[in-house]
Amino acid sequence: MVRIKDIALEANVSEGTVDRVLHNRGGVSKKTEEKVKKILERRNFSINPVASALAMKNNHHVAVLIPEYNETDSFWKLPYLGLLKASEEVKNIGVNVSYFKFNHYNPESFLASYFKLMEIQPTAVIMVPMFLKETHVIVGELNKNKVPYVFLNVDIEGLSPHAYIGQDSYTSGFIAGKLMKLSLCDASDCGILQINTKMGDNQAILKRVKGFKDYYETEFKSVLLHELSISSFGDAENLASSVHSFLEEFPNIGGLFVPSSRISALVKVLSETQRNTLKLIGFDNTPQNVTCLKNGSVLFLISQKPFDQGYEAIRMVSDYLVRNKEFKEKRYLPIDILTKENVDYNDANQHIFETDLNS
Repeated sequence: MVRIKDIALEANVSEGTVDRVLHNRGGVSKKTEEKVKKILERRNFSINPVASALAMKNNHHVAVLIPEYNETDSFWKLPYLGLLKASEEVKNIGVNVSYFKFNHYNPESFLASYFKLMEIQPTAVIMVPMFLKETHVIVGELNKNKVPYVFLNVDIEGLSPHAYIGQDSYTSGFIAGKLMKLSLCDASDCGILQINTKMGDNQAILKRVKGFKDYYETEFKSVLLHELSISSFGDAENLASSVHSFLEEFPNIGGLFVPSSRISALVKVLSETQRNTLKLIGFDNTPQNVTCLKNGSVLFLISQKPFDQGYEAIRMVSDYLVRNKEFKEKRYLPIDILTKENVDYNDANQHIFETDLNS
């Protein structure tokens, strides 16, 4: 029997694209649509009536609460693409997905998007628990309404979601510490740059910093760690002033660690000499960060597999709703260390899907 997967392979597109063509949902270029239709006709493909009947019978509605993204702060685009790919694949088994975005610097936006989300009476919720106080409110509501929920990317101690999917943040920070020490000469100090606004609620970043510090506390207590708290990576003028003052105050710093996805913003405010001499380690394979990695400004990026996080979250929730498959409480994804030599081979599925969407 010919499967959607077989059609997708022959057409060199994603399964979601084939599904969109089959159900006339748009979002596919005319050229790609014609190519897929020709293959469907030649292979005598027809929609599986059993799967269609199952979809009509079930009709589950999953709501996703996820931060907004833009060109300069683009990390959240990556898990969103993974969510989108998986959501297209599970439509035929009766799982529909709706997205509710919020400003991840604004806790009020987080709560407002949640209350809007609840208006659709979701069967399950996937959420990025960015703010502690507000997350406690949301979790209380979800528990009261008996709505299963999964934490994506950020885990919060003391709360008990049905599942967490993402990186082991503490271990990734510990690994970053090890990479930094291997990259520096013995006499160099190290700097840690993180934002000092409400983003302090971001447990993933706090755990990375703790892992980084614990590596040095365990292995190299003699190395001095200096911390710089900044108001925003988006304010280039203020960032440049803060960083240059920081480096003047601690001239023995040989490396800088940014425990978020904004290391490219740091690169922009460093002088050419600083970019060539400082060892920089950050997180996430955003396009801006990858450019810095390839040109040698950044030594290592640690990937959280954000595309896979989104994809696996939808698949996990769908298995629970449709197949009664129990949640795995913690689903840790691999910790990838990216260099300029291997970054092009990372996250191939993400690149294929994104190219497919834009074709």
